[in-house]
Amino acid sequence: MLKRLTPRLIIIILAIAIAGILLYPTIQHEMLSPEERQELREQGKLAELESKIIRRGLDLQGGIHLVLEVDVPTLVNNIARNKSQLFEEVFQQAQSRLNEETTFLNEFLEVANQKELRLVRYFPDRGIQNEEIISSLQEEATDAVRRALEIIRNRVDQFGVSEPTIQKVGNRRIIVELAGIQDPARARELIQTTALLEFKLLKTPEVTNATIQKIDRVLRRRQGDVAEALGAQDTAETDTTIEEGGVAEDEAVSVDELFGGMEDETATDTSEDSTVVVDRQVFEEKPFTALLRNVQGQIGVPQKNRNAVNRILKMEAVQEVIPPDAEFLWSAGPEVLPTQAGGADEFHLLYLVNEEAGLTGGVVTDAQATLGGSGGQAAGQPVVYLDMNAQGSKTWSRLTGANIGRRVAIVLDDKVHMAPNIRSKISQGSTMIEGMANLEEAKDIAIVLRAGALPAPVDIIEERTVGPSLGSDSIQKGTTATLIGLLLVLVFMALYYKLSGFIADFALVLNLIFILAILAALGATLTLPGIAGLILTVGLSVDANVLIFDRIREELRKGKTVRAAIDSGYGNALRTIIDANVTTILAALVLMQFGTGPIKGFAVVLFWGIVSSMFTAIFVTRTIYQMFTENKTVKKLSI
Repeated sequence: MLKRLTPRLIIIILAIAIAGILLYPTIQHEMLSPEERQELREQGKLAELESKIIRRGLDLQGGIHLVLEVDVPTLVNNIARNKSQLFEEVFQQAQSRLNEETTFLNEFLEVANQKELRLVRYFPDRGIQNEEIISSLQEEATDAVRRALEIIRNRVDQFGVSEPTIQKVGNRRIIVELAGIQDPARARELIQTTALLEFKLLKTPEVTNATIQKIDRVLRRRQGDVAEALGAQDTAETDTTIEEGGVAEDEAVSVDELFGGMEDETATDTSEDSTVVVDRQVFEEKPFTALLRNVQGQIGVPQKNRNAVNRILKMEAVQEVIPPDAEFLWSAGPEVLPTQAGGADEFHLLYLVNEEAGLTGGVVTDAQATLGGSGGQAAGQPVVYLDMNAQGSKTWSRLTGANIGRRVAIVLDDKVHMAPNIRSKISQGSTMIEGMANLEEAKDIAIVLRAGALPAPVDIIEERTVGPSLGSDSIQKGTTATLIGLLLVLVFMALYYKLSGFIADFALVLNLIFILAILAALGATLTLPGIAGLILTVGLSVDANVLIFDRIREELRKGKTVRAAIDSGYGNALRTIIDANVTTILAALVLMQFGTGPIKGFAVVLFWGIVSSMFTAIFVTRTIYQMFTENKTVKKLSI
């Protein structure tokens, strides 16, 4: 059937039509102005269009290259239960011995054996002997890398990055390449976010105030006035720690004065501001309370005091007076709130919450970011709505039902996003998170909640950014090289083979169109090595026609008719062309199977380029000759 002209023409026309359909989104995308792209992005249509275009690699459009490493020590620390002081010592010593040639788990095992620490006490479900437990933890770490790989891939997919490269390297590292990223900082935060969502009950005001008073006494002791601190104890115990209604007489004092002129064990940054703003009325008796403000019934910390409060809370003596089942957590970010003096200032909110979460984010089945509806407290503000599974809904219903009137903190990665009062039992499992700075942040939080929490933090150990200027320059050079190479080949073929050269040129251009259409259909990424493969394909494509045309010339010199010479020329050259191309195709297949990144991009273009060139150089050109010779006698061939 394929020897007849009509079916051959139908196949060629169909192939051209399909190629046009596949390439249309790319042409449409390239013709869009930046304003039109932004408009489509806001309408939510740009992502759909970009999913159909030929994607550009990191070397063509810029982006970021990250090498991530799963934090195994934190993973082990999170898994351990009933941690003792000896466990902490072993853990810290194992971390301090880490270097390029050691692994944490090996060091942890060696130190534990030296200290005669039985790990089964802290990892009861992982074996009896220390070696057995370490082996189990090693499997857990390997599995954590695999899970992190999948979670990061899900997050990046939802982030909308075209053709990301995400691959595991070694036992603990993951390489992420994001081409065309407009906001690298946002992408880094999205990838690194642990996304540990917890619902924790706040301690009652009585417990919180008593804890703050104890911290005040610790600071007074550090100031060397133990007797005065003890004398103030009786008064402090009957006072409300942060009085409401009063106006703070703020005054700047040095951090040295706050810490009693003693070297603070938590001070690490000597460049930070050396003063804090305190309420002078209470500073002498209650130095910690003096750093805090009563903001709408909550504990507010002025921006200037945040570092000092952090340092105080990390002090060993302060940690000892905080209830063992409680911890202080900060709000997700600063908030501008009204002051007692009638103005407004920027505060960080501080919460004392139960250390153990009442519910975790593993029960979340869906998360959607949107703007709060009219009529509510979050009207017009970015919020995230959560849906829970049946087990989560049941636990959430029990938690809210048993604690009506109390406040519950919604904590994401140890930051409190909101702490609403529980007014009634929530039985449907739906809830809302607010407190995000903008809708983009709300969308990112929704993404990480849907994609799941990372099993352990991931650290960026290497980062390279390819700027857009380098990408544009690469595109220009690659395009110029392709066009020059193509033009030289077209001119040579037209001059050397005359009319037959123009037929070969048509097949060559058609070949490039087909290759680009195949790349668009496969969702492949075009990189600089891919462009090199494209240029190489141009040479291979005309090489087939050179072989065919020379065989036709030989047959014409033997005195055969044009039609007979064409038939013999294609027949004699076909085996040589197939032999030459098959070996190249096999090499391309090997590179596609074992190559990564740019090498794989080169192999993909080379493979499909050869397949396409065999179709155009043999099938298409043969069909064109057949059109000229089928119904009439051609006495001379321009070749």
